[in-house]
Amino acid sequence: MMKARITKVFQVKDPISKVWGQLTTPEEIVTCLPGAKLVEKIDDKNYKGEVLLKFGPIKAEYDGFVTFIEMDQEHYKMVLSGKGSDSKGKGSAEVKMDAHLIEKDGGTEVTITKEVSVIGVLAQFGSLLIDEVTEHVLNEFINNFKDKLKGRTVDNTMNAGSMMGSVMKKKIGGFFGRGDKRNE
Repeated sequence: MMKARITKVFQVKDPISKVWGQLTTPEEIVTCLPGAKLVEKIDDKNYKGEVLLKFGPIKAEYDGFVTFIEMDQEHYKMVLSGKGSDSKGKGSAEVKMDAHLIEKDGGTEVTITKEVSVIGVLAQFGSLLIDEVTEHVLNEFINNFKDKLKGRTVDNTMNAGSMMGSVMKKKIGGFFGRGDKRNE
């Protein structure tokens, strides 16, 4: 099993109520997650979904469930978890995402922590790949989320070329002794 945990903090100019509304509406937020789609609403907190990750020769498609574990509007804190199985039976993945919002400088500061555990085919590629994929997907999510807040159309198709470029850049940078600039 391979695990990754990444925290990102970013600011948007939108009021906290608007950001909270987008972040806690599954039909809205799923369009920000690369490769994800909702398949069925089970109830207000549970959903069936699919995620397709494709980068280079690697392709993983997960069918699973997403559950909103916590939605504390008073403190603007949300926790969701997702569990899925590779549609070819070659592994599984779990994700937990915590988000916390605070009003700051006339806008909203968003802190997102994402934890991913992968078993199976993707785990065979090692922790560096899992870390980089997790970070890349979270960065794309954040960019899509910001675009959605601005009223722009969001395309949540996984950008495989961009992901591979990001992974290779990190590997080459590490090879030449550059420090890891994650979470800056």
